[in-house]
Amino acid sequence: MELFNIIKARESVFVVEQQCPYQETDDMDLHSWHLIVSIENELVAYVRVVDPKIKYEQPSIGRVLTLEKFRNLKIGRSLMNEAIRFTEEQFPNMGIKIGAQIYLQNFYESLGFEAASEVYDEDGIPHIDMIKRK
Repeated sequence: MELFNIIKARESVFVVEQQCPYQETDDMDLHSWHLIVSIENELVAYVRVVDPKIKYEQPSIGRVLTLEKFRNLKIGRSLMNEAIRFTEEQFPNMGIKIGAQIYLQNFYESLGFEAASEVYDEDGIPHIDMIKRK
């Protein structure tokens, strides 16, 4: 049931809400850690931590989301801080690389990430690679 709720939430945000038709689940899910926030057994927020050498040389954090009806709780920063802590604990001294939607660049910079690429298009949405150093 938990996997179903994760997939449903990711499709709700990344496919439906962002109007971006693409294969949302992928093979990286099999090489990832899936962190969730729930309130009274309802999925509220989610993040995926991808093992090193799967997407990038470094471990990666992605698919960061808070479902729309819970965004007023402002838990994105807490979730990202936990994902960073978890990633650094699991993969010490490797750094973390993300592919961030450009409108969130300032948010990720406030968490210690630095721009590491030019802006590029991914599924019709401007992105930028960012790195949090070791």
